[in-house]
Amino acid sequence: ILRLAMPFAASLALTAPAHAAKQAPAAPAAPLTESGEALLAQYTARMESLKADILKALPTLDAAKMDAYNKARAAETAAQAALAEVEKGQGEIKKGHGLVGHAKGKWIGGAQKAITAAQAELKAARTDGQKAAARKKLTEAEEDLKAGQQALVERQAALDAALKKYAHIEADIAKARADLSKAKAGTVAAVDRMGVANVLQSDKLDAKLAAYVVMAHATPNGLASFAQQGSKQKGLIESMLSDDSLLIEFAVADGAAGGNYGKAMEILDAILVASPEAGNDDTLGKLAVAVALEHATPIKQRNADSATDAPEFVDPVQRFLAYRKAFGNKELDPGFDDLSIFDLRFVVDGEEPDEIAAWGRQMLANYRPDQILTADERWRYVELVRSDIRYGSQDNRFDQPELHFFQNILKNGGVCGRRAFIGRFILRAFGVPNTARPQPGHAALVHRTSDGWVVCLGGGWGAGTTKLGYKKDLDFLATTQARSLGKDYLQVKRAHWIGTVMGEAMVYGFHSTRGDIPFWNTVALNTQRGLIDSNKIKTLAAVGEDIGEANVTKEKVGIIKVKLTEDDRKITRDTNGAITIPAAATTEPTRSNGKIIFMPSNRGGLQLHYERNATNQPFTYTVNVPKGGKYELGAMVCTPSWQQSLLITVNGSGEPVKLPLPHTVGMWESTGSVILDLKPGGNTLKMTRHSDGQAKGFSIHRFTLKPAK
Repeated sequence: ILRLAMPFAASLALTAPAHAAKQAPAAPAAPLTESGEALLAQYTARMESLKADILKALPTLDAAKMDAYNKARAAETAAQAALAEVEKGQGEIKKGHGLVGHAKGKWIGGAQKAITAAQAELKAARTDGQKAAARKKLTEAEEDLKAGQQALVERQAALDAALKKYAHIEADIAKARADLSKAKAGTVAAVDRMGVANVLQSDKLDAKLAAYVVMAHATPNGLASFAQQGSKQKGLIESMLSDDSLLIEFAVADGAAGGNYGKAMEILDAILVASPEAGNDDTLGKLAVAVALEHATPIKQRNADSATDAPEFVDPVQRFLAYRKAFGNKELDPGFDDLSIFDLRFVVDGEEPDEIAAWGRQMLANYRPDQILTADERWRYVELVRSDIRYGSQDNRFDQPELHFFQNILKNGGVCGRRAFIGRFILRAFGVPNTARPQPGHAALVHRTSDGWVVCLGGGWGAGTTKLGYKKDLDFLATTQARSLGKDYLQVKRAHWIGTVMGEAMVYGFHSTRGDIPFWNTVALNTQRGLIDSNKIKTLAAVGEDIGEANVTKEKVGIIKVKLTEDDRKITRDTNGAITIPAAATTEPTRSNGKIIFMPSNRGGLQLHYERNATNQPFTYTVNVPKGGKYELGAMVCTPSWQQSLLITVNGSGEPVKLPLPHTVGMWESTGSVILDLKPGGNTLKMTRHSDGQAKGFSIHRFTLKPAK
């Protein structure tokens, strides 16, 4: 990847621009001055010249082949409409089943429960008023039952009629889908016969196409408005327009946010001043361009409620430096090196302050290192949602203003929105591209793996949308699949770029638009479709659909495999009589069982993790002390939430002693100490979790036992 040879500011012998922590939102283009008008004319002429050169190089389209293409497109459109019509019957049957199920369950079942409750209330009533109230409830419930039974008869009849009407629905749908696949293949073939393959497979026009597309996106007026501000700004625009490689990178990655290329160049220049190595390092260079493009329109920063003096907007240079540091420290996902500029835009776009992203990485490394170490990329990092973010909003009222939004979600859980938010956050923190994938009535996410992008916490591909130009999720999926092919994907972009030169509006996918798609955009999308099909790129099934709006998964969750050695379980005593008990030195259980999991610890050795959803799961230690008497017991713990304690029973008798676990917000901290009365020789310490609120997980590295003073 080629970069500017040196930061433009340095080439002008200027100092690096100051990076105010608080940035103003992008302002409308300023009115043009006299010099601005001259620049506008210059940029407009430049675009016209580029267009003329490009048009000369394009092939002449054969009228007969164009007619064949139009017929193929019409056949595909008709096949698509036919499938939609057949699928209406499937929807009618599905709706009928839903209504019958509702009548049987919620309506009739609810009425029967209400009758039982009213009868019990009537039986227990003592006063006339109580009896009257109970009879009223009973009458209402009985009437509701009759209404439900009548509704069930009507709904079952409607369902039976639909099943009869659409008796061959599965076969009809299969045929309609086959017809559509055949029609799509016909369109792809018609595009192939158009004779545009040579121009799409050649890179000869790339520099001119990219320059035109960038200028069209920025608009000559927008470029002039920025460049008229001074020699530095004008120089940045000229530097961009003279750097073919940079223009191509910009265009392939979908351009600067808001078309603000002047701002993007300012950010890129400032990054190169702050980190000159980004001009030569491939990974850092891609990261720099991604930050510049994504932050060309300022991103509002989400701060803790109490942080009233915190920056309003994310500082793009600091964002780059934060990821550079994390990358250098090997804190990011192993696949970070392989990400494209396009991918990286879905990493650096977070609303969180950089220090909160660093907290997220440290928290997970402390609390659930197994979720970092797992080979399953579908769940790596984001497993945190399934394991520890309780579904429900009851505790959201306990959010603390001094904690960040994501720290409060970890503490108090939430429904689909908050769970998707923290899932996306923790993925970004580790450098994994992801974006929101809302669907009707539910929030989910999609994220990248080395095998492709996957939906997490929601329905599969086709169930939702994105908040991008690729409005429908299937169109976003298609671009990610085609982009995974590397240079071959440029054929798609070239067709889109030619469409821009021809005055076509950009169309991101077949599913994201209604009506006719302009010719060159159709060529682009059919080329993309052909690349995906010919390379047999597979679509990953969704994961976590069952946990999207539930508290406990029905799926089998894998457990990290570790070997507990004698060193891991060795209890030691120092010269002062303090005894260190590794958390892994349990006498029961002696291996992970899903409720208790032993895993490598970033503090060395192993740690014991107690699962949030574990119930009735004690764990015990046998400790030998030289003398009987009172001992202080404390622990080194990592907790994501509050209201958790350990109840400790000594030698199977007496009242349990309660050891409160502090809310450490995912960091390692020492608990306070409690007094235990031990006998000389062997003692059994049995521990169970106690929750004063919702049950939450915790991790323990070690216990310390020392004679009480």
